[in-house]
Amino acid sequence: MDLQLNGRTALVTGASIGIGVAIAHELAAEGCRLAILARREGLLNGVADAIAATGAPRPLVVVEDLTADGMAARVGARIEDGLGPLDILVNNAGGSRPMDGLGTEDEWSEAMMLNYISARRLAHTFVPGMRQRGFGRIVNVTGGDEPAGMNAAVPPNGAIHLWAKALSREVGGDGVTVNSIPPGRIHSEQIDQRLLPTAAAQQAWVDANCPAGYIGEAEDLAGLVAFLASPRARYITGQVIHVDGGARRYAF
Repeated sequence: MDLQLNGRTALVTGASIGIGVAIAHELAAEGCRLAILARREGLLNGVADAIAATGAPRPLVVVEDLTADGMAARVGARIEDGLGPLDILVNNAGGSRPMDGLGTEDEWSEAMMLNYISARRLAHTFVPGMRQRGFGRIVNVTGGDEPAGMNAAVPPNGAIHLWAKALSREVGGDGVTVNSIPPGRIHSEQIDQRLLPTAAAQQAWVDANCPAGYIGEAEDLAGLVAFLASPRARYITGQVIHVDGGARRYAF
């Protein structure tokens, strides 16, 4: 299937490891002109070099802390200068924030800033241009909103899903779609090194939770991002689409 993405410009945040890397490779393979953003410059340059080695244009590397003051304006200017108008924004940066006890104000604030506010700020920076040009795609890679314990990253997931739904209704008539993807257990730095760091722990989780029978790969999610970013997905907006091998126990 031709996703009609050739020549589109895209920004992927959190693109130095894991899911973000897979998304960047997928969009590059579909012909997108890319910017990749994270804090770790060395890792970003490695990703850019790997994409260039496939024959695709080398992505624009943007080193930025999404929680820093003035971030959205700086990123917007860098993208405009380096690639021109942005068509596709993939808000992928974020992470789990489990806590002991009730947590601190700083822990709650940092999680909300990283997992929700920074994504909203970036989207609000690029949406006016998308509306003016009659095309835009915003895909938020979020997380579950079923709290298994005290985790400061869970409320931002709910917030971004609600905000994205509201934004989708505001901009839908202008050719801009907004969707969210909560990953289930996907092989990544967070899962393989922190949450389920051994093969035995991973298999025990799969046996108890995942009908598909395995932990997913980042590519399992990246293909959906590319489709949602494409003109072919024009009638899909305001949705929360789980990629979890069936682990979620609720129908809606």
